[in-house]
Amino acid sequence: MSRRSVLIALVAILLIWQLLAWLVNLPILPSPLTVAAAFWEEVIHGQLLQHFAASLWRVLASMLVSVLLAAPAGLMLGQSPRFNRVFSPVIYLLYPIPKVVLVPVVLLFLGIGDLAKITIIFLILFFQILVLVRDQAAALRPELILSVRSLGAGRRALFRYVYLPASLPAILTALRQSVGTAVAVLYVAELFATQYGLGYYIYLNGSSLLNYPAMYAGILAMSLMGMLLYFSIELAERYACPWLSALKSAE
Repeated sequence: MSRRSVLIALVAILLIWQLLAWLVNLPILPSPLTVAAAFWEEVIHGQLLQHFAASLWRVLASMLVSVLLAAPAGLMLGQSPRFNRVFSPVIYLLYPIPKVVLVPVVLLFLGIGDLAKITIIFLILFFQILVLVRDQAAALRPELILSVRSLGAGRRALFRYVYLPASLPAILTALRQSVGTAVAVLYVAELFATQYGLGYYIYLNGSSLLNYPAMYAGILAMSLMGMLLYFSIELAERYACPWLSALKSAE
């Protein structure tokens, strides 16, 4: 996707927003310029950056834990038909469940701290990564693995030269696909008994303080965080999996 097309889309969104603000003509929908001014004010003199940092930490921590646990589990299931037969029914039952419905349960067991919020996002990312890595590992041709083993490769070499390159695209694809859902669930999780986080910031300004420009500034900050994570993962995929870019160019 070219920068020009992204810029055109951004301008179109801002124009539609401005037109809607003129049509509605109510404080609940300020103009983009009003929100931009509030955003700058909250960044410089308010606590928006502190709330942003708290939310970003929770998402990054959950992504790291998800990759460290789900990727090895997916590789094991993909390369072991026996394990896959045992655990596939469990995954089949748990994967479709909207993880946001588990927010009250997780909060009851883990309290209202960061651990509960990280766990909620982890549950979303874990199953996404697990399923994609499992399918990718299962698709590896046996003759490829046998040929590498015939060259004297041990488990460490197989992991480095076969399993890891094969699973990286699946891991990054799962992360990219689930970033939006993770940020949305983070908003819900931060509504419960917390003092820091963009979800709390948006709710406080919109429902309690009735500071609508600041509320939209928080929404803008959360949107920027989602975009930052999305494009960071896309950039990581470009550098970690250069063969994918070559394949896409060839197509």
